[in-house]
Amino acid sequence: QPRSSHPAGSQLPCFHGSSTIRNLKERFHMNMTEEQLQLLIEQMVDGSMRSITTKLYDGFQYLTNGIM
Repeated sequence: QPRSSHPAGSQLPCFHGSSTIRNLKERFHMNMTEEQLQLLIEQMVDGSMRSITTKLYDGFQYLTNGIM
């Protein structure tokens, strides 16, 4: 579980500011149940599979690195 505040004595700029940890927690959807997370992930994967940018990136990876 992520910490509720930045590490003590951290000089990393990414840990400064009151919204950093809150935004990270929101990104990990810590307030959702397992069922809600499963639905969200399925929706995200489905959206990604239909995305033109995903198809373009996959094509780029195939051409430059042989990754399909």
